[in-house]
Amino acid sequence: MHSLDAARIRASFANVTLRERKTITLPDLDAIRWDRIDFLGWRDPKLPLVGYVVAEIDGEPVGLLLKQAEATPRHRTQCSWCADVHLPNDVVLFGTRRAGAAGRRGDAIGTLVCAAFECNVNVRRKPPVAYVGFDVEAARQARIAALRANVERFVRDAVAG
Repeated sequence: MHSLDAARIRASFANVTLRERKTITLPDLDAIRWDRIDFLGWRDPKLPLVGYVVAEIDGEPVGLLLKQAEATPRHRTQCSWCADVHLPNDVVLFGTRRAGAAGRRGDAIGTLVCAAFECNVNVRRKPPVAYVGFDVEAARQARIAALRANVERFVRDAVAG
């Protein structure tokens, strides 16, 4: 992902009001390793059930405000984005308002995602060798590509509204 400044991140949000855009709590942008992430995701420290995601769609950043469901899944679930089967973290249901008129009418979508958006780290871990001749690096690159595709599909669906 290309590095972004605070102004570009705020301007990228497609499903927020002008007031919400101004009050978004941004992460420490200097601490982000932009070359090691496929999307920028963070939780709002002031609002425990709110998260934010910014992904590059057709070379431009597109951001979404997400709200975590108050109920947690009864069974351990798999993240829809990274599909990691050895999750070191919780997976929760996030919902988001669609962009534009659909969102203003109350139309929303949801997905199961790692609670603190650890997907970028999860897909970069080397998978265990599954069989003799298993190409670990190719499997890792395939997981990274799948993460990008899954996040892009979700964001496109939210902004297509």
